[in-house]
Amino acid sequence: MSQRQQSFDVPTRDGMPVLGLGTWENDDPAQCAESVTTALETGYRHVDTAQIYGNEAAVGDGIAAADVDRDDVFLATKVWIDQLAPEDVIASTRESLEKLGTEYVDLLYVHWPAGAYDPAETLPAFAELRDDGLVDRIGVSNFEPEHLDAATDALGESPFANQVEMHPLLRQEELREYADANDVELVAYSPLARGKILDDPTVGGIAEKHDVSAAQVSLAWLREKGVTAIPKATGEEHIADNWASLGLDLDDEDVEEIDTIGRTDRQLNPDFGPDW
Repeated sequence: MSQRQQSFDVPTRDGMPVLGLGTWENDDPAQCAESVTTALETGYRHVDTAQIYGNEAAVGDGIAAADVDRDDVFLATKVWIDQLAPEDVIASTRESLEKLGTEYVDLLYVHWPAGAYDPAETLPAFAELRDDGLVDRIGVSNFEPEHLDAATDALGESPFANQVEMHPLLRQEELREYADANDVELVAYSPLARGKILDDPTVGGIAEKHDVSAAQVSLAWLREKGVTAIPKATGEEHIADNWASLGLDLDDEDVEEIDTIGRTDRQLNPDFGPDW
């Protein structure tokens, strides 16, 4: 049986599939649409995009072309930092929905706590979109605990999810503890450390032990930590390999070995980012 033919019941956390397709830097429209269609027909039911990616229309085309009902897809997008004033949140999200070809998104994120972001002004606009049925859940991205506290105060509830860079080389222990204590889902972008995970000897050794790829080990480790992963993949081979991670169960020894890698290799750190 080929990887693409493997069938798995995708675990969910509060209705969100724990493995999704990331689309950052997938900016060729035809390729992006094809990747989304391939992923959905492989079995994925979670697709992640953002306004700044410039591919929302292609993502929407890919969803429309797949033999999968829109309501069966958990679709997320993010509002960019220059669109976080209340009126811009509303207008830009409506534009995103039009590009995506959908009446709603399952999860709308604040992309960064930067630019026009003001929790007391920005987040009520997100809540208004939710009240109007255009957004099902409110999320944030690249938030540290202090940002999460302020967002919770502004919303009167914890955000549903915080999307951050996370992988065995950046384990995010503090944010995982915060998420567990405050009922916030963690979603990992760059879960393969932009390819660097493939060269780590510890991960490689565990991959050899299980006769799987290093990518699968990283994704399985995140799943063991209760974290949703959205690896970017464009070609069918990588989409299928990431999908096959659902069939990998790491043992306690594997997890402990990864937890002792001891590296802190952040791959994305823009000037406007938080003081990590």
